[in-house]
Amino acid sequence: MNELARQLVDEATGEALPADPDAGKDPAAVALGRKGGLKGGKARAAKMTPEQRREAAKKAAAARWHNRSKS
Repeated sequence: MNELARQLVDEATGEALPADPDAGKDPAAVALGRKGGLKGGKARAAKMTPEQRREAAKKAAAARWHNRSKS
Protein backbone atom coordinates (compact mmCIF):
# COMPACT_ATOMS: atom_id res chain seq x y z
CA MET A 1 0.00 0.00 0.00
CA ASN A 2 2.88 2.34 0.74
CA GLU A 3 4.35 1.70 -2.70
CA LEU A 4 1.08 2.69 -4.33
CA ALA A 5 0.91 5.87 -2.25
CA ARG A 6 4.47 6.76 -3.20
CA GLN A 7 3.73 6.13 -6.89
CA LEU A 8 0.69 8.42 -6.72
CA VAL A 9 2.68 11.20 -5.04
CA ASP A 10 5.52 10.83 -7.53
CA GLU A 11 3.09 11.04 -10.46
CA ALA A 12 1.35 14.07 -8.97
CA THR A 13 4.60 15.93 -8.45
CA GLY A 14 5.99 14.97 -11.84
CA GLU A 15 8.84 12.87 -10.46
CA ALA A 16 7.62 9.66 -12.10
CA LEU A 17 5.85 8.86 -15.34
CA PRO A 18 2.41 7.24 -15.08
CA ALA A 19 2.38 3.49 -15.60
CA ASP A 20 1.36 2.30 -19.07
CA PRO A 21 -1.53 -0.19 -18.76
CA ASP A 22 -0.61 -1.80 -22.11
CA ALA A 23 3.04 -2.35 -21.24
CA GLY A 24 4.12 -5.94 -21.86
CA LYS A 25 1.02 -6.81 -23.90
CA ASP A 26 1.02 -7.98 -27.49
CA PRO A 27 -0.06 -4.92 -29.56
CA ALA A 28 -1.82 -7.14 -32.10
CA ALA A 29 -3.89 -8.80 -29.37
CA VAL A 30 -4.79 -5.42 -27.87
CA ALA A 31 -5.92 -4.13 -31.27
CA LEU A 32 -7.94 -7.27 -31.95
CA GLY A 33 -9.68 -7.08 -28.58
CA ARG A 34 -10.52 -3.43 -29.09
CA LYS A 35 -11.83 -4.13 -32.58
CA GLY A 36 -14.21 -6.79 -31.27
CA GLY A 37 -15.33 -4.56 -28.42
CA LEU A 38 -16.20 -1.72 -30.75
CA LYS A 39 -18.48 -3.76 -32.96
CA GLY A 40 -19.91 -6.23 -30.44
CA GLY A 41 -22.96 -4.33 -29.20
CA LYS A 42 -23.97 -3.08 -32.62
CA ALA A 43 -23.67 -6.56 -34.15
CA ARG A 44 -25.70 -8.08 -31.32
CA ALA A 45 -28.43 -5.44 -31.66
CA ALA A 46 -28.61 -5.94 -35.42
CA LYS A 47 -29.37 -9.64 -34.93
CA MET A 48 -32.10 -9.07 -32.35
CA THR A 49 -35.77 -8.45 -33.08
CA PRO A 50 -37.32 -5.22 -31.76
CA GLU A 51 -39.03 -7.22 -29.01
CA GLN A 52 -35.72 -8.81 -27.95
CA ARG A 53 -34.03 -5.39 -27.88
CA ARG A 54 -36.86 -4.00 -25.76
CA GLU A 55 -36.58 -6.87 -23.27
CA ALA A 56 -32.80 -6.47 -23.08
CA ALA A 57 -33.21 -2.74 -22.44
CA LYS A 58 -35.78 -3.38 -19.71
CA LYS A 59 -33.48 -5.90 -18.04
CA ALA A 60 -30.53 -3.47 -18.19
CA ALA A 61 -32.61 -0.63 -16.75
CA ALA A 62 -33.85 -2.86 -13.93
CA ALA A 63 -30.26 -3.84 -13.12
CA ARG A 64 -29.16 -0.20 -13.06
CA TRP A 65 -31.99 0.86 -10.75
CA HIS A 66 -31.97 -2.27 -8.55
CA ASN A 67 -29.90 -0.87 -5.67
CA ARG A 68 -31.30 2.66 -5.68
CA SER A 69 -32.85 3.70 -2.39
CA LYS A 70 -36.49 4.72 -2.54
CA SER A 71 -37.06 8.28 -1.38
